[in-house]
Amino acid sequence: MKEIGGYFELENFTGSEYHEGLLRLNLGRTALQFMLQQMHITTLWLPSFMCASVFEGCEDAGVRMEFYGITEDFLPDLDRKMNRGECLYLMNYYGQLTEAQILSFKEKYGTIILDNTHAFFQKAIPGIPALWSVRKYFGVTDGAYADLPGNPYAAQALSALPADSSHTRFSHILGRYEEDASSHYQQMLDNAHSYDHAPVRRMSALTQNLLKGIDYGYAKKQREHNYDILASALDSLNPLPLHRPEGPFVYPFLCKDGPALRKQLAREKIFVPTYWSNVIQSTPADSIEHAYAADILALPCDQRYDESDMQRICSILLPLLQEA
Repeated sequence: MKEIGGYFELENFTGSEYHEGLLRLNLGRTALQFMLQQMHITTLWLPSFMCASVFEGCEDAGVRMEFYGITEDFLPDLDRKMNRGECLYLMNYYGQLTEAQILSFKEKYGTIILDNTHAFFQKAIPGIPALWSVRKYFGVTDGAYADLPGNPYAAQALSALPADSSHTRFSHILGRYEEDASSHYQQMLDNAHSYDHAPVRRMSALTQNLLKGIDYGYAKKQREHNYDILASALDSLNPLPLHRPEGPFVYPFLCKDGPALRKQLAREKIFVPTYWSNVIQSTPADSIEHAYAADILALPCDQRYDESDMQRICSILLPLLQEA
């Protein structure tokens, strides 16, 4: 029976989600798991430069994993067509893949899944199965989108699953809104660990509602503006061949001794994450994957910040580079 009256809950937002109409799931990893099952994949070819949570998704889906390397410009270093039941996992690192490149890889490899975790603002491409994660771009605890073109049964299969519940996970996000990040860092870690082997669920009502309240036009424009400021100051020192994608994830800056620079930046309250530390442990020290995992600084350029923040990053980072 519906409750009437009493205290107010969170308001219902009336805006639109950026990826309106796609399949809504609880996590990027479970979105992959769902896609593998719906596509009847038995073997997934993964880049060695990859987050460990993807491996967990494959394990939970009962899918065999094979691995390939990447080139210096983040492209697959693999020359084989996918056989029946096989699929190539195409990571859109830092949003650097163009639509033309993605379509060419579809032609070359056959069956692919595109990971747009680093490219939230990349719209769905007809004929390309793809997934998007949400919490690396916006202040929510979970949420993912998936596109399975040509599969008329996926939406029905997803609708049969229970919805996730998010309301107990927001303490670190609400805490950081009113206080500093370090005070709630452990809560963030605990929240992330709680997702280990989480089941496939539909996106929670709370997360979906919050995603309707975001000004996506502003977020995209601000990310691009901030990225351009960093690029103007750092491109000449950055060996990576980059172009600015739509609504960039971060500005990826390849340097020497990335771990030491991260520590120095953290002392100045500039927090630069190490993505995929598992790669540092699992790949040879002289490999591209090892160097990129250790030495690419994912410099923040998101919608929380403005020109003065980008200038502060540069004013601190540039002297440190001269000392290195």
